[in-house]
Amino acid sequence: MMTMQMSETVNAPAHNFRLRHNGLGRLVFVDADGGEHEGAIPVRAFPIGAPDEGIALVSADGHELAWIERWSDVAPEIRKTIEAELATREFMPEIGRIVGVSSFATPTIWEVETNRGNTSFTLKGEEDIRRLPQSALLISDSHGIQFLIRDTKVLDKHSRKILDRFL
Repeated sequence: MMTMQMSETVNAPAHNFRLRHNGLGRLVFVDADGGEHEGAIPVRAFPIGAPDEGIALVSADGHELAWIERWSDVAPEIRKTIEAELATREFMPEIGRIVGVSSFATPTIWEVETNRGNTSFTLKGEEDIRRLPQSALLISDSHGIQFLIRDTKVLDKHSRKILDRFL
């Protein structure tokens, strides 16, 4: 009887590229052959549902340069660079509490507490509140800024009551 042994590679970096910034602060992707692609952009495949999985590095003209399945696939210094780039491009405050609204007829001004501090914004209409999977909501204000409520079930009773009026 013949038995087969399986070998396993754990946490081996799957990518052979480097990242750096040029003199103008633009991200430069350097491939395994030393070819440089200026203006590389990191893009999350699932920014809300799985923000740490599925990240593409694309060229300035939109061609995929690299695909990162998981953060463990890349070196820590590359992860740090990509996270810093994403932070400059992505701005989506998470609402933790709805303090109040000016009225229940739109447009209305919402006072909220977010992970980036307290703020207020104008909601133009109920259509600017989008339901997402797993009790999440995405709310767009009158300036196009998107606010995330990751899970409506964990909001306090007052916040849920306000939301119920708009959903």
